[in-house]
Amino acid sequence: MPFQRAFSEAPWESQVGYCRALRVGARVFVTGTAPLASGGGVHAPGDAYGQAARCLELISEALAGVGASLADVTRTRMFVTDISRWAEYGRAHAEAFGAHPPTTSMVEVRRLIDPDMLIEIEADAVVEAR
Repeated sequence: MPFQRAFSEAPWESQVGYCRALRVGARVFVTGTAPLASGGGVHAPGDAYGQAARCLELISEALAGVGASLADVTRTRMFVTDISRWAEYGRAHAEAFGAHPPTTSMVEVRRLIDPDMLIEIEADAVVEAR
């Protein structure tokens, strides 16, 4: 079964050796996605909702790159630097998934790759035959 990969503008992909999304058959894996601003830097510093929404936008783009969508997502993992802001992250998550909510976890971590980043999100998906 061939692998299909999608890449993004993240500078770490080539340095670390990973792709944004990988599809094998019906299964799709989206790597930890940070709130990168278009053109570089961190999107919406200090804004938990804005950063979560940006992560989910980037995940949606990565999924599209391998023929999937947010409706195909079965599980997300949210890594956050301040879990007391869970409602802000959660609001963006709920808005993105609407009628197709996946399973999820939210875990507080000490820090992310850039100190202005408040969240990073991973996603797994299964693409049903359409």
